[in-house]
Amino acid sequence: MKSAFLIVAALCATCYAQQLASKEPIQIVKYVNEGVGPEGAYQWGFETANGIAAEEQGSLKNAGTENESIQVQGSARWTSEDGTPIELTYVADENGFQPRGAHLPTPPPIPEAIQRSLEYIAAHPQQEENALKQKKY
Repeated sequence: MKSAFLIVAALCATCYAQQLASKEPIQIVKYVNEGVGPEGAYQWGFETANGIAAEEQGSLKNAGTENESIQVQGSARWTSEDGTPIELTYVADENGFQPRGAHLPTPPPIPEAIQRSLEYIAAHPQQEENALKQKKY
């Protein structure tokens, strides 16, 4: 959840920096803040007159169990300094923080030969491991 906080903090810093550049207050045209409900769900969002917007919803998953966690999804949008529209969506759950956006870097594709090697390794576990497990000392 720290990552979600960092994203929101970065968005706020961007908003603040844009506001400093214009020297005029930016009007908030939409604001929603539904506090945490009895089941652990919440929702917040805002939109400013200059097109910056963010929203997030969260809910408690597997309440009262050993696997209790919070599931969060949200989005943010703004315009970068070079005029590029930025749209970020994210999910944060038991699998971690998962952001998505065209502006985010992506890894290059795995070369075909390496992909085949990885598939072979996964399908054929090393024999040495099996032999060591069976060997008594």
